[in-house]
Amino acid sequence: MSLAGKVVIVTGASTGIGATTAEYFAKLGAKVVLVGRNEAKLRSSAAACRLANKDAEQLILIADVTEKAEYIIDSTIQKFGQLDVLVNNAGIFETGNILDVDVDQFDRILNTNLRSVFLLTKYAAPHLVKSQGNIVNVSSLAGLRSFKDVSVYCVSKAALDQFTRCIALDLASKNVRVNAVNPGAVATDIGIRNGMTVEEYAAHLEKSKETYPLGRTGVTNEVADAIIFLASDSSSFITGATLPIDGGKHAVCPR
Repeated sequence: MSLAGKVVIVTGASTGIGATTAEYFAKLGAKVVLVGRNEAKLRSSAAACRLANKDAEQLILIADVTEKAEYIIDSTIQKFGQLDVLVNNAGIFETGNILDVDVDQFDRILNTNLRSVFLLTKYAAPHLVKSQGNIVNVSSLAGLRSFKDVSVYCVSKAALDQFTRCIALDLASKNVRVNAVNPGAVATDIGIRNGMTVEEYAAHLEKSKETYPLGRTGVTNEVADAIIFLASDSSSFITGATLPIDGGKHAVCPR
């Protein structure tokens, strides 16, 4: 895959899918901009990138995507002079029934999972046109399927999928591709960050295995592999796609 020397922004690079994705880009020789809010975890991700490729250049940006979108793009251009790939991975997951969800929670989820992606895409687009680059959005199975008690999260990801398709059409004439991956249950710390105990999250992942056709949940490198593929020249004729990475769960009849 031709990614050596490419400048790649990965938001939400502190943990989970984002951290693994940043490491994989570094391993392939890309110049990686790691964006996150947790400085300690972000620097740990940067260290993993250096272990993967000691020669790969990187930029660490401690920033909230809901507030610093323009700063993230401007800092990248100032450091590297170009942008080739934008991976919009940062997102939050929160539960809540419509009887309990308040406006603040709705705004918080939509601001992080959708509005920040719009802003980053808006500021990045002129640079991606120059480089003939591409965007990979990290959506969710929840964008493709409906689930009880996570309505706002599902709406945010469904909107992100439609945003992906629409922007793919907006930028197609400029030879800028836009795609998304839609992971199912993947072992990260998102459940714990959402208030679960370690034991509760482990039980959740174990229970999830029963509903996935492949009989297991996913791991971060499986999603990172797909992101790398969509960002590379190997997918040069793919745009506007939303790729489920969910062990076949999206194809299961609800019951």
